[in-house]
Amino acid sequence: MSNKLGIKPIDYYDYQGKNVLLRVDINSPIDPATKKIVNENRINKSIPTIQYLLDAGAKVAIIAHQGDTLDYQNLIPLTEHAEKLSEKLNCRIDYIDDVCGPAACEKVKNLKVGEAVILGNLRYLTEEISTFEEVVPLKAEEMLSTYLVRNLAPLMNYYINDAFAAAHRNAPSMVAFQQLLPSAAGPLFFNEVTALSKVMETPDRPAVFVLGGAKISDAFGMMKQVLSTGKADKILACGVTGEVMLMAKGTDLGSVKTKWIKERGLEKFLQPSKEYLRDYPEKIILPEDFAYEAQGQRCEININQLPVDQMYMDIGEATISKYQAIIADAGTIFVNGPAGAFENPLFEKGTKDIWTAIASAKGYSVVGGGDSVSAAQKFCQTQDFGYICTAGGAMVRFLSGVKLPLIEAMKKAK
Repeated sequence: MSNKLGIKPIDYYDYQGKNVLLRVDINSPIDPATKKIVNENRINKSIPTIQYLLDAGAKVAIIAHQGDTLDYQNLIPLTEHAEKLSEKLNCRIDYIDDVCGPAACEKVKNLKVGEAVILGNLRYLTEEISTFEEVVPLKAEEMLSTYLVRNLAPLMNYYINDAFAAAHRNAPSMVAFQQLLPSAAGPLFFNEVTALSKVMETPDRPAVFVLGGAKISDAFGMMKQVLSTGKADKILACGVTGEVMLMAKGTDLGSVKTKWIKERGLEKFLQPSKEYLRDYPEKIILPEDFAYEAQGQRCEININQLPVDQMYMDIGEATISKYQAIIADAGTIFVNGPAGAFENPLFEKGTKDIWTAIASAKGYSVVGGGDSVSAAQKFCQTQDFGYICTAGGAMVRFLSGVKLPLIEAMKKAK
């Protein structure tokens, strides 16, 4: 894969005694009450890369982000991340709550061979937050004068990026250092690209895409690409994706759900839904029934009995059975977005049963997106899936055929 992309792998350089700037993505789900990490998937996936550099005699400065303007409640220091990495690596990973100021730079200068420090949360910096990227779209060469790059680049011998989950971000930490430092990608980067490329380029047939969740922009972001290119043989629509597509087909979901969809601006997906249903009628499979709560109990209703004024929170038994049969015969299965509100025991059945079917299916499966991974860890043994992807937005864009800033920057690296 490295030769195909023209990107150097981590073992290309000798790191003995060298200062290495390592960009990872350990942005983790946080409990809103305790502010503690509740899912360590990305932290675990970063360990082999850090271990490799430490074993190679590098002096490692790790940069990473946690939270953002769009999820401000998760914007916390990386103290616990450092503690968890220290436990898992069985060596001390220091943390300094300074990204690239005098204290951080002094810490980097004093690193000894085989030592590592995590610098402060990148999102403390204006030029690293998503809203800045949207309002001030800098080119990579314009980022060389940013506070982060001008302070850290002179201290480093190499730049390693193993943050594929943030590959869609056009930020200094992702695309600027490659212009100044010899650069390479870590093993997780290549694992992610390889797994997703298998889904897109050489899928075993039939290729089934399970698309759900509440963030339906992700599903629609890739749906056109995989349908128009013939990559998807079947799309199993779950969650709000399935509800919106049923609305596009003419199903009256009832005033409660219809209002909920309109209030969130999701009506804009009705027109593309109509087009996909018109152009690919045999490939898109829609829910046949839904589950809702009545007097504290799970109730199910067939779509032929709609409309009723309820908030549907899961797919029903008939849909589950239909989807399970399709999954069992699949050669490749890609999953993004749960079937329902699986956090609620009343509505975990759809996701639990579908995920269990995927885990036991003979086909190669790739699970991506934060909620999808959390569901896989909750209901199944993660080793039963073909690959658990750390990426969400980057994964969606990759599968949508969009060029990712990180990949383009790594191709042009010094």
